[in-house]
Amino acid sequence: MDRRRFLLTSLAVSLPAPLVAQPASRWRIGVLLVLLSPSGKEAQAFRQGLRDAGYVEGRDVVIEWRSADGDYGRLSQLAAELVERKVDVIVADTTQATQAARRATSTIPIVMAIVADPVGSGVVANLSQPGGNITGLSIMLAELSAKRLQLLKDAVPRVTRVAVLWNPPTAYHAKALENLKAVAPSLAIELSVVSARTSEEFAPAFEVFNRARAEALYVVDCPPFFTHRTAIVTLAMKARLPVISGERPYTDEGGLMSYGPSYEDQLRRSTGYVDKILKGAKPSGLPIEQPNKFDLVINLKTAKALGLTIPSSLLLRADQVIE
Repeated sequence: MDRRRFLLTSLAVSLPAPLVAQPASRWRIGVLLVLLSPSGKEAQAFRQGLRDAGYVEGRDVVIEWRSADGDYGRLSQLAAELVERKVDVIVADTTQATQAARRATSTIPIVMAIVADPVGSGVVANLSQPGGNITGLSIMLAELSAKRLQLLKDAVPRVTRVAVLWNPPTAYHAKALENLKAVAPSLAIELSVVSARTSEEFAPAFEVFNRARAEALYVVDCPPFFTHRTAIVTLAMKARLPVISGERPYTDEGGLMSYGPSYEDQLRRSTGYVDKILKGAKPSGLPIEQPNKFDLVINLKTAKALGLTIPSSLLLRADQVIE
């Protein structure tokens, strides 16, 4: 028995090792960010979306992350880097990132994740047949402007003077302002509109709001504001102005309320386009999707700090109440 065991063991050692399957050529996915962070929850949602679609990072796909961290000026360079890396598809988070990617390439498919107004900003020809090399998701920022102002009035019925902070270089902001101005009279609201292009202009803007005796602040969302949202919310709290925005992080940091699509969900859904494109679909024939869910988040802690009582009917409608 000892001799038989020895022979079997020797035979096993002498046999060649089993062949290990070599990984197939991996897809390269470029992700161009200016609003979001590669380490944020949205990026994790993107990775989860890929896993749900059957892709294993490192085995099937390699993700090339590029983040401008709110700096528009870096986008062109970062987009060019992704093209040089010969990525198979580029996912861009915002209008500005999408435009930079489009300037860098007319052949590599581009998937936009949270673009405010794809048609109005000239990114695509139309929603049903985008044409070219771009497709993806819209967040309907301008279209939701009137709804947010209505929600602010529902939350603070006595409000009659609302400050609006906007950024003129952001293309869709003009459309958002038009919608706000159109609905304001029906809500008995007077708007004080002030522009800011850099964080240095925030403090002077709030001085204008103070002189106008504003009672609340409406932030028209854009990457530079998002990057400096803590400063905006801090100035608003000092001025005792409840803040409404389309972006949840403002409310997390002390804004009164937000209403809009979840950016985590948008990034997760963008992987559906990536999957179709990697399997051979042309972006020109993939219709632009609009959000199918909007989250209303109310910061009750902030409301109490400002001496506001939010109607129970609105609290019941909220997707989340921060206490």
